[in-house]
Amino acid sequence: MNYNAGFFDVIIIGGGHAGCEAALACARIGLKTVLFAINLDSIAMMPCNPNIGGTSKGHLVREIDALGGEMAKNIDKTFIQSRMLNTGKGPAVYSLRAQADKFEYAKQMKKTLENTNNLYIKQGEVTQILVEKNKVCGVILESGAIYNSKAVVICTGTYLKSRCLFGQTIIQSGPNGFKSSNKLGDSLKKLGIKMFRFKTGTPARIDKRSIDFSKMQIQYGDKKIVPFSFETSFLEREQIPCYLTYTNAQTCEIIKQNLSKSPMYSGIIEGTGTRYCPSIEDKVVRFSDKLRHQVFIEPEGENTNEMYAAGLSTSLPEDVQIKMYRTVTGLERCEFMRTGYAIEYDCIDATQLKLSLEFKNIAGLFSAGQFNGSSGYEEAAAQGIIAGINAAMYVQKKSPLIIDRSEGYIGVLIDDMVTKGSNEPYRMLTSRAEYRLLLRQDNADLRLTPKGFEVGLIKSERYEKFLDKQEKIRREIERVSKVFVKADEKTNKILCEHNSHEISNGLYLSELIKRPQMNYEILEAIDNARPNLDEQVREQVNIQIKYEGYINRQINQVEKFKRLENKKLPLDLDYKNVKGLSIEAVEHLNKIKPENVGQALRIAGVSHADISVLLIFLKHQS
Repeated sequence: MNYNAGFFDVIIIGGGHAGCEAALACARIGLKTVLFAINLDSIAMMPCNPNIGGTSKGHLVREIDALGGEMAKNIDKTFIQSRMLNTGKGPAVYSLRAQADKFEYAKQMKKTLENTNNLYIKQGEVTQILVEKNKVCGVILESGAIYNSKAVVICTGTYLKSRCLFGQTIIQSGPNGFKSSNKLGDSLKKLGIKMFRFKTGTPARIDKRSIDFSKMQIQYGDKKIVPFSFETSFLEREQIPCYLTYTNAQTCEIIKQNLSKSPMYSGIIEGTGTRYCPSIEDKVVRFSDKLRHQVFIEPEGENTNEMYAAGLSTSLPEDVQIKMYRTVTGLERCEFMRTGYAIEYDCIDATQLKLSLEFKNIAGLFSAGQFNGSSGYEEAAAQGIIAGINAAMYVQKKSPLIIDRSEGYIGVLIDDMVTKGSNEPYRMLTSRAEYRLLLRQDNADLRLTPKGFEVGLIKSERYEKFLDKQEKIRREIERVSKVFVKADEKTNKILCEHNSHEISNGLYLSELIKRPQMNYEILEAIDNARPNLDEQVREQVNIQIKYEGYINRQINQVEKFKRLENKKLPLDLDYKNVKGLSIEAVEHLNKIKPENVGQALRIAGVSHADISVLLIFLKHQS
């Protein structure tokens, strides 16, 4: 029997990484918010590799922090190893990655949620979304409880009609044996929401005592630990090592002999998996010429013997998994603590969403995370904070926060999913960002902190510090560009020591910094008037001077991009009425309903000729 259980401004469905950021955003902005999770023990759980960041994903975490989110702060509290990746390349692709203590990470995030004003945490399964006149008005729980609200954010992750598979074994559950959500999906379909079936997977967890680490390559963390959060001033701890080993020809042979037993190859699995995080079966099939593949053995936490075997994700039968794992160098006597499995689940076609992550046809209903067809904790959290902010803006009758492709990796992620859709779980890659020299992880605060302040997530004290940092960077760049360096013995000695050619005439200090072999720090010895600045300011001064030409070139490209983004399209426009568009363009434009001409240009099947037609149409409408 149904009963009225109360009213909230915003309801968050799901306590994964998207749900946590969405709930915190709404509550911190000041709205009465409730988060429902089927099991409160699953909040902020890491069912796959317990790490945060990595190539391109580190950018997302820094951007979440710049907006006022929690993920960066939480990993700074709970990491057990930290490394900066891609340091042999330019700063545009530097990416911070930290191995987390998965149990401590979840514990600290849950603690943060529980102690946030305006936020209520409840265990319960949402089975129905309530909608009246195309406007969300609440939810119904399995218990019959009805909660009314002004907005709802769906962050169900991989739980909708989920099942875990290895070999012929099929377990009707969510990740790590938690209960799946089997009724909410049917409610969504009745609302006309288009659903997909996707899959992901995870490797076995191995008992540390059964591993011969002496046969593996040790992987240490960085000596100098760089925090994820711009608010974390200093980090120091004894880091736990990870290890590198490899599969071999014997491993590949066992997999090939047993492919028919894998549910992916026997036809049992219906869902589509991601190309960018393939199972070991997929690797052996797709890269048949390779006789070995990397395997990283990584700790799941400081106080557990469970070790994660990154690179050996599999859904083969348990006995085959054990046999296959024991061919890997150092794992000859390994003992499983958890068996690897594939998990398939329902998610949505994200082209049904606006750039704000609100459903186009249901006002006040937002969604984020793997439910939208993405993969990864960072992608989920990035969508979560945007969906949460925009749910709050909707309730407050304010304009949504839209981050475009030139402003952040978050903008690239959301624009790709909403505009192009995806026929597999979407993963963030640096190659997807066309303005990546501007969208570096080091300057995420300079790009997005003002937006976080505007929506109410960045408090005044932090914003004042940000403005002070911004001003110090500006003043120091201006000063350095005016410092004239003489062609004396001291200067030329420093240049020679760093394999840079001597100067016969004086140069401005900024010109020397731009040399490939030189940087702001090296030239401190000949800069007598240098002020005492913190590391983040010095880093920005160096990068902005050193890459000035390339940065200015991308800024010019962005200006052209913005001109099309600023040409808004009516969301109720029927493109059949726009004369001159191709039949294919009409079909795709009516499906996506782009919010501006720039977004229309990125839709598959829409040509530059179609864009010209749209521009003429808009001119006649004005």
